[in-house]
Amino acid sequence: MEFVSALAPLPRWVFMWAVAVALYAACKGVTYRDAALARRSRGAAKAAGGVAPDRWRALGYLLFWPGMDAPAFLYGADPIPRPPLTQWAAAALKTALGVALIWAGVPLTQPFHPLLAGWVGMTGIMFVLHFGTFHLLSLAWRTLGVDARPVMRNPLRSTSLAEFWGRRWNTAFHELATRFTFRPLLPVAGPVSATLLAFLASGLIHELVISVPARGGYGLPTGYFLLQGLGLLAERARVARRFGFARGARGRLVALAVAAGPAFWLFPPVFVRNVILPMLAAIGAL
Repeated sequence: MEFVSALAPLPRWVFMWAVAVALYAACKGVTYRDAALARRSRGAAKAAGGVAPDRWRALGYLLFWPGMDAPAFLYGADPIPRPPLTQWAAAALKTALGVALIWAGVPLTQPFHPLLAGWVGMTGIMFVLHFGTFHLLSLAWRTLGVDARPVMRNPLRSTSLAEFWGRRWNTAFHELATRFTFRPLLPVAGPVSATLLAFLASGLIHELVISVPARGGYGLPTGYFLLQGLGLLAERARVARRFGFARGARGRLVALAVAAGPAFWLFPPVFVRNVILPMLAAIGAL
């Protein structure tokens, strides 16, 4: 809390990024440490020439890779196929689309509705970072033979919420939620409660990055993630399976509706006004 209090005088968008970077750095350190400890406990240190990975790969994991699968990145030894040029082109195109949305789409939409401009800007940032730059980093690491699969894996192809949140959308965050909440809680709480508690934890973390910097909208990000957890559990019900709500085109529509429909809970207007629009102005998009 002292760290958060110290950031209070900063512009709210700087506050947001400072909290996000601090959480990211903490997760990086914990996953790196756990990977080394797990390697030691398996008695593999001698065969691998030591617990510590190659120093350059360790530096790359800590500073130049957003994923959280430390064992795969640090110690993966299986041959990694070189990515085709089409993937490079796709990643570059997504990055360019994000740039266009930020510095062309935002000025075009701002006169019509500031909130719309904020959403266009957020979409552009997501394309520049998650779909673009992070994909380019994945391609670069895989070209060097490192197991660094993309954190975004074609989420629009998801045919269920379980697939969307578990295998396609921001797999780095899913890795953390599974390792530090779902798996430890599963033996004591059971699958239903462990699932909901994992989504609750995700919501609380997003409150720190969204609601606290915005100084408003408290509880909405948590409500969004609890709704996702309930939706994921509902699609496992017998009735949902009977009507195909977790497969094929119908499952894709349901997953998209549940994940995207209440997105304004995750990014409420107070966050767009107090954090996103000032940030877009600071980077010259407004």
